[in-house]
Amino acid sequence: MTLVSAGGVGKDFGDFTAVRDVDLTVARGEVVGLLGSNGAGKTTLMKMLLGLTRPTAGSVELFGETISPDARKRIGYVPQGLGLYEDLTVAENLEFAARAFGVEAPPLGDLAPSKDVLVRDLSLGLRRRTAFLGALAHHPELLLLDEPTSGVDVLARSDLWTTIRTSAEAGAGVLVSTHHMEEADQCDRLVVMAGGRVVLAGTMDEIVGDTVRGSERIESFERRFAELAVA
Repeated sequence: MTLVSAGGVGKDFGDFTAVRDVDLTVARGEVVGLLGSNGAGKTTLMKMLLGLTRPTAGSVELFGETISPDARKRIGYVPQGLGLYEDLTVAENLEFAARAFGVEAPPLGDLAPSKDVLVRDLSLGLRRRTAFLGALAHHPELLLLDEPTSGVDVLARSDLWTTIRTSAEAGAGVLVSTHHMEEADQCDRLVVMAGGRVVLAGTMDEIVGDTVRGSERIESFERRFAELAVA
């Protein structure tokens, strides 16, 4: 089942085109990596998929229908800014998120020792774990994660990716944006953006292996990505 579908989506801000003619789908149980450097258009695209920003071209469907409040309730979203209230504790943030979706607050797990700590006093890694847990509280069918591992150490990044893969194995579709090349291997499919457009798409093997795009063999994904980012 296709959970989210964008067809020919574009977004202009005055004379500036942030996203142009992007096609993208995410199916149940798969992790799609949205890769690109800062300014590539990843966040703007995610906001259009959520209905937070209206496209100036193309269309978006959630769960086979036009975007609606009911459809958005089936989504878990972690924005770059994490969406946490810094003057509330970990437990209070999670309770608020759960009540917003009409569900019970999730078990704290390894966040239990920090349950009474204000979010502003947490490490970035613990903040991201709190945001993840809040986004998962209502068991969403679709996860949209905007650079969820940015700024955290290798161990914390590994833990967050374990959570992402576990969610996909339980049947959720996941769209996760990143600019970490090593995270590409964690994804089932990749969509690479540069300058607001999709420049590469497919599995890692299709992009890196013996695949030819036009007349050029792609021998190094990271080098090719760097070339596209500045093109």
